[in-house]
Order: sequence, then structure tokens, then C-alpha cells
Amino acid sequence: MDVGGTTIKAEIADAAGEVLVADAVATPQGEAAFDAMGELGDVLLSGLSAADRGRVARAAVLLPGIVDPVRSIAVFSANVGWRDVEVGTRFSRRWSMPVLIEHDVAVAGWAEWRFGAGQGRDTVCVVIIGTGISGTLSVGGRLVRGGIGQAGEYGHIAVRRDDGLPCPCGNTGCVETVASANGIARAYRRRTGHENIGAAEIFGRMDSDVDAKAVVSDAVAALADGLLGVIHAVSPELIVVGGGLAGAGPTLSERLHRALRERLRVVPAPEVTIGRFGARAGLAGAALFARYGALV
Repeated sequence: MDVGGTTIKAEIADAAGEVLVADAVATPQGEAAFDAMGELGDVLLSGLSAADRGRVARAAVLLPGIVDPVRSIAVFSANVGWRDVEVGTRFSRRWSMPVLIEHDVAVAGWAEWRFGAGQGRDTVCVVIIGTGISGTLSVGGRLVRGGIGQAGEYGHIAVRRDDGLPCPCGNTGCVETVASANGIARAYRRRTGHENIGAAEIFGRMDSDVDAKAVVSDAVAALADGLLGVIHAVSPELIVVGGGLAGAGPTLSERLHRALRERLRVVPAPEVTIGRFGARAGLAGAALFARYGALV
């Protein structure tokens, strides 16, 4: 199960990776999201035959924001609006199986590094762009976890302090206010008045739409500015872009590589590529995490 700021997606897959049942629901705000997670799991399990239901051995629930998997606490999510929710055994009791809790992007980034576009590389930065922006960093063949066990909160690096937008985290001008899928759609709506146009579609309009080109250019610039610190710190050989905005494809990866190359003077610009799992990085990672039982 992959809990996003907009949608909760879940599926049950077999050992070969074949999806047996899948479903999704809108993510409610606050602690109500946990009720929706439990109900979605119930729906998936009820869709299996009795024989297949007995073969489901373990689940993984991936949560956004700050997560304490050791104590099983959803510490904070700015986008969904919860704080210090004790997950505990609520899902394992409900579904009668062991349930792993982890940070959504930690698992998605691990999957892209170990099994996806970063496979075979030792030092890789994975950036997952969707409702928000976060990522992982693997250095010397090891997944780096911060002091509180986190993935990289790249989306909350402030790059537009003087003239930026307020971020739900409480800061101003964070990367994700400009470069997230929501930030791109919001900027385009402000410039044109057009509603219900997603970020990937805005990328697709760049050749014929000056507003789309301006919005994308600003988003890529903000993302590049936000990544400069980690690039100078560890010189990753590869940056992998995953999540929903991976649907923009080479238009995004090539522009980001060019923006980084223009900004870097001391260390080389890393290669930039689109993730193998794309928008399914969370679900693919959840299945692998549940199967392995750890981020190995």
C-alpha cells in the first residue's frame, strides 16, 4: 500500500510480480486516512479466492511525511495533515498478518536504486516527484538513512525565500512549492486560468505554449537549485527521477541535467535519468519490501 497526498494505492502481487487485485481511493485529510487504508486493505483481501487469501504472507504500508518505523508512528505529514499517529498493530490485527510500516519515498527510492534505473550503481540520488518532493541517497553501495531514519526531504529545501510561496511545512519558497506536480499545475493555473491540467500535460505543451515553457523552466531551476547541496556533498554518479512526474520523460531529465551542468563548477554534473518504475515506484517498492522484509 502506497499512501500519497492525493491517492492511496494498493495491490496484492504474487512472487512473480503479477498483480492479483488492485484498487485506489482518495486520501482523506488527517487521521481519517488511516481508516481509509484499513478499509482499502479489506477490499483487496476480500477480492481474493480463499486459497489465494491464505497465501498472503506479509504487507507493507508506505506513509508520507516523517515516519518512525521502529516505534510504528506516523510522526508528521504536511500534505495529509496528521501528527504523531500511533499505527502500532492496527493493520496487523485487522488483516491477520505481519505489516511493515515505512516511509513511502525511502522504499520507492530503495526500489529504484536496487532493482530499477539505479541498479548496479553505488552512489545514486533518487528524487520522487509527486504531490511533494522527497528522495533517497545511496552512497558507496549503502542506503543512507538520516538521524531520524528519514529519506531526503529535498522538497523542503528553501530556494525562493524572498519571493516564494508559503509551504504547508511552515517555511517559504520550498522546492516543492515550485517543482512538485501540484506546484507546477498551480503555477500554470495562476498564469493562464486553466483548471484541471496536470504537470505531465504541461510538460507536453512546452513546444507550443509559452506559459507552459515558463512554468517548467522555473520548476526545473528550483529543483536544480535544491539538489546542489547533495551533489556537492557526495557527487552522485546518477540522479533518478521517479514518481508521477516521471511521466514527463526525457523532457524533464534532459532539462534537469542541463540546469545542473550550468550551475556546477567544482564537481561533475551527474547523469540524470527517469526511473524504471515511474509513478509505480511506491507500489513496486512496497511489494519488494514486503517480500524481503527489510531494505536490504
